Amino acid sequence: MIEGFAGAILLPGSAEYLMAATAYGKVGTPLLAVRPTDAADVAVAIAYARAEGLVLSVRSGGHSPMNTNDGGMVLDLSRIRGVEVQADNRVRLGSGAVWGNVAQELQRYDLAVSSGDTYTVGVGGLTLGGGIGWLVRQYGLAIDSLREAEVVLPNGAIVTASDTSEPELFWALRGGGGNFGVVTRFTFEAHPLRGVVAGAITVQPSHFAETLRGWRDVMRDSPELLNSTVFVTPEFGPEMPAQTKLLVCYGGADLDEAMTAIRPLLALPGVTGNDVELKLFVEVFDEPSAPPGSIRIVDRNGFARDFDDALIDRLSNASFSSAVLMVRYLRGALNRVPVDATAFAYRDAEVFVSYAAFLPPDAPVEAERRILDDWAVVAESLTGTYGNFNLGIYPDVLSLMYPPATAERLRAAKRRYDPENVLAHNLNIVP
Repeated sequence: MIEGFAGAILLPGSAEYLMAATAYGKVGTPLLAVRPTDAADVAVAIAYARAEGLVLSVRSGGHSPMNTNDGGMVLDLSRIRGVEVQADNRVRLGSGAVWGNVAQELQRYDLAVSSGDTYTVGVGGLTLGGGIGWLVRQYGLAIDSLREAEVVLPNGAIVTASDTSEPELFWALRGGGGNFGVVTRFTFEAHPLRGVVAGAITVQPSHFAETLRGWRDVMRDSPELLNSTVFVTPEFGPEMPAQTKLLVCYGGADLDEAMTAIRPLLALPGVTGNDVELKLFVEVFDEPSAPPGSIRIVDRNGFARDFDDALIDRLSNASFSSAVLMVRYLRGALNRVPVDATAFAYRDAEVFVSYAAFLPPDAPVEAERRILDDWAVVAESLTGTYGNFNLGIYPDVLSLMYPPATAERLRAAKRRYDPENVLAHNLNIVP
């Protein structure tokens, strides 16, 4: 069907097609889905989509609703998933690999790459958006450990992007998403890691404001090996009561050293228990799912340069009755990268704040408006947004993702590498 294509071509009616066409609960109806085996296959598939005038969606792990479409082509990279450990702790990862499998493979070498939180998130999507994860304080974002990328450009050329080869493309890929080419393989600098000390500390929800202040003060004085997130879930029925947890991950296998850093969190008011223990890094990867029956999601996020009392008060007073709230501590290696070194510009952040509200599909417009009104109060203390945590496209998302200087540089890169906007089915930077 596609001349010169060596991978799998999936057509409607097969289980494999349905799997490739479904992304984050959205069931698309593309004309076809293709699974290339290498960069040459990707170039052939892109050429076919261009010749046929097909909308092109690129997916690795499939955790974004934009990884599928109706009537176009889904370019599913799941066959390009190798994990190759090279010299000097370099690791070459296929874009279609998922981070849980990467962590599982690298633990055999006592190595890890700073990545996300979720087992099945794809290497490609998370990396191109920045990559905030459990090692962010000690090693920064995933892109901060990226050393080069194999990229198929929309014109079919296969290039290597690095600091010395296509440096402007390399800059744009690190935070600019899949706007410039299809990355088939990434080469990272991995970091020594024999294990982590991780788990959840449960806190009474009634102590929320006090918990946030105490957590902030502890984290400000803690070593950068201690990573932590405040995670709040509302009640989702009798079997899923409201919960407040302090999730921790100490990036080292010395239990005594780790507990010295974690113990001040255990002493905070309202703490009711914990399951913190020595683990393999792969064991901290989660696989969250939406609450039963909740298929309409309203989500927003942003960064705070200073997690001050005013922001804590705003969070405490907001009525997130149907929302999952997450406050992740960031201060550390992320802040030491110059703001213009990558397309991820929010390098001065102390915390990242994210929420996702779950509504029934028939919820009135007023319900969504109330949630966004509550968020607007919190957002007054925030700046920017993290593209990887935006499940949809809303009017100001791109202006929040990229400050003016970053946005202009990205548009220039788009004009150079994808002037016809072939790669448009994403958080799209228009040339």
